[in-house]
Amino acid sequence: MILPAASALISAWCDPCLEQMRHSPPSRTPPGARHPSAKLRVGFVLMHNFTLTAFSSFVDVLRLAADEGDRSRPIGCSWQVMSPGRRPARSSCGIDIQPTADLGDPGDFDYIVVVGGLLHGMPPLPAAVASWLQRAAKANVPLVGVCTGSFVLCRLGLMAQRKCCVSWYHYRDFLEEFPTLVPVADQLFVVDGDRITCSGGAGVADLAAQLVTQHLGSAVAQKALNILLIDRPRTADSAQPAPGLGQGSPGEGRPGDGGIEDARVSRALLLMEQNLAEPLPIAALADALAVSPRQLERLFAERLGESPQESYLALRLRHARWMLANTPFSAARIAADLGFADGSHFGRAFKARFGETPAVFRRATARPARRSAPAEETRVFD
Repeated sequence: MILPAASALISAWCDPCLEQMRHSPPSRTPPGARHPSAKLRVGFVLMHNFTLTAFSSFVDVLRLAADEGDRSRPIGCSWQVMSPGRRPARSSCGIDIQPTADLGDPGDFDYIVVVGGLLHGMPPLPAAVASWLQRAAKANVPLVGVCTGSFVLCRLGLMAQRKCCVSWYHYRDFLEEFPTLVPVADQLFVVDGDRITCSGGAGVADLAAQLVTQHLGSAVAQKALNILLIDRPRTADSAQPAPGLGQGSPGEGRPGDGGIEDARVSRALLLMEQNLAEPLPIAALADALAVSPRQLERLFAERLGESPQESYLALRLRHARWMLANTPFSAARIAADLGFADGSHFGRAFKARFGETPAVFRRATARPARRSAPAEETRVFD
């Protein structure tokens, strides 16, 4: 039972609030999404089967930089996730994200971030999204492609005469689709005027931290990274981690058995990985790294305990072993694809490295139903 005095008091508190609610349209955007004090405003467009890691890493840096502590109020930074009609976007891991806004005025943002993911089997880019991104480009709003979002920008013709950063994992895919463009696959991200591209993965947090530094200061960016347990931001030209580095053992044919601390060795291995079919001369590798061949050999000996030639061969044989286990290609086809003079040369090198011939290895790893297409058709980088 409520006493009359208490009832009157409740009415005095609640009636004005109810009246305001009746006359105020429901909010469809998160509180503070366009806070007047926001110095960094970011809009996100998520592709179908986008990579959740790339999206969440970017948003979390913004979230932690936008407020004191980790209270998540979008004050210093604001962000929106957009799609035509606010249709949900499905990530590559099956989790749906509900957008917070329709496609509005691109000029409302300091950056528009296109988050990609699964490269093959993607549906066509919706016409409304394509025209909106082109409109944003004409308005000189900086466009950011993370993960395979760079492919989206290239397909729309928005990366002409620009450097484009891609993951080493999609390096060959990029060359096949865009033979006139030169990808950068040995850096975390590339800033080329009002186009920014990022290889994806953990590098997205480094890119977001750089944008926060530019707009809110380095202390704010460092605070956000500290809460995420990241010691310090890596710069754009930091090398992407090469495949297999820091995990190798002689039995697996991976170079070295410890971490690679020298960026020149890491980049040399990346260049090797990107040129398996037509191995580069060691002199060409050294030239690309601005060191002498002798200095490169010394670096490999110090860091990996082997020569550049030995590391190069190990990478090719490791990839050959993966192809034998995961593709239907013949040993002769694999030998040709990986730059060996002939099948006999490949067989001798394989046996010397792994103690068995390619045929014996394939029989030992044979599956009941071998795949009819190479695994590259379902690549995803996250």
